[in-house]
Amino acid sequence: MILVQNRQLQLSGNKFLYLILGCFCLAACSPKVKTTPSAKNATVKKEEKPAEDNRKLTEADISLLIPFDLKSARIKTGSKADLERSAMAIDFYQGFKMGVDSAAALGLSFKVKVLDTRDNDAQIATLLKEGQLTGSNLIVGPVFPEGMKAVTAFSIANTIPVVSPLAATHPSEFNNPNLISVVNNIDLHAQKMGDYITNAYNEEKTVVVLINTRKSGDELMGAPIRKYFQKGNGSRFIFQEYSSVFTMETHLIPGKQYVVLVSSSDKPFVIATLDKLVKMKNSGITIDLFGHPNWGKQDYNTDKLQLLNTKVTSSYRVDYKSQAVTAFIRKYRHDFDFEPSEYSFKGFDEGFYFGTMLAKYGRGYLKHLTEEKYKGLQNSFSFVKDDQLGYINTELFLLEYKNYTLNPVQ
Repeated sequence: MILVQNRQLQLSGNKFLYLILGCFCLAACSPKVKTTPSAKNATVKKEEKPAEDNRKLTEADISLLIPFDLKSARIKTGSKADLERSAMAIDFYQGFKMGVDSAAALGLSFKVKVLDTRDNDAQIATLLKEGQLTGSNLIVGPVFPEGMKAVTAFSIANTIPVVSPLAATHPSEFNNPNLISVVNNIDLHAQKMGDYITNAYNEEKTVVVLINTRKSGDELMGAPIRKYFQKGNGSRFIFQEYSSVFTMETHLIPGKQYVVLVSSSDKPFVIATLDKLVKMKNSGITIDLFGHPNWGKQDYNTDKLQLLNTKVTSSYRVDYKSQAVTAFIRKYRHDFDFEPSEYSFKGFDEGFYFGTMLAKYGRGYLKHLTEEKYKGLQNSFSFVKDDQLGYINTELFLLEYKNYTLNPVQ
């Protein structure tokens, strides 16, 4: 595989299948990536043109900004963080390439300009100054918030949509009406848990308790939970907040069921919290637990999590029993001789979804974003529009520890 700054990746195709599995089944005749910048567009099969055809594209330009920074990520001299960051970028690029390649089956050619940001704002400024993003129909990246801030003014001035592909940063940090936030911010995670609790529990019998140390990291999740149960839809519940479950134990109300939400992902704190909650439950107190989204990536005692009926929210989930997933894994192994990572799946879903939107709606794709729902290999998209903050993905999974794995609740 060749990774070259400013390399234009030419993709084209001549038939669209709406099912992802169908795209993989036709992999033998799907379009291939051409790395020659001067390559001409492939002939597109003519189809019956819809009423909105005046907005169609013959070729879509996508600028992909990711931090390869391969020079600083050398095996011998690069730090582990550098190596992991470059691996993330490569995995995302490879998945994105496969996704756009599959979307090209709708009959649109894609010119994907891959730009290495080097995770450096000065490098991003150089790319902007050189006009590398000019004329893009869609910008994907940069990956990290500071880099995203660096392209915000350009996106607004040129009315070019820009996708925040991996960061869960709240869109209020950018105030870009052209921003497309794919990863759910923490407020949406809090709302997802709150909505589930208000629908699943009897407010007359239930006490909702927030365990929040008020440290800055914990308060990110604690604040929207507090707001939901004090002023939002959950305000009819008895709501309490403590810095630890040890303090909570001294204020128990007899006969009540307890729903405990922990806003921390600090591992020592969480382990101590789980130990105490298990002891309380074994003593006869009815307790259900809701944890921080990061718990899904951390390693805790599964028996304790299951005993507490623990649930967590997540922006993504891979069903490895799905035929589409197994087909993707098989093709990824064939193309790259590696197992796909979390970022490979993310790249595919985003490349396929946005490529499909461009192919179906041309330059007017943005106004259809809130209409087109998507259930992908790992991610699901359901966008709402905010006039100041742009387009926000609200689709989230609620997962429960059951049978020694995380299973969807709804």
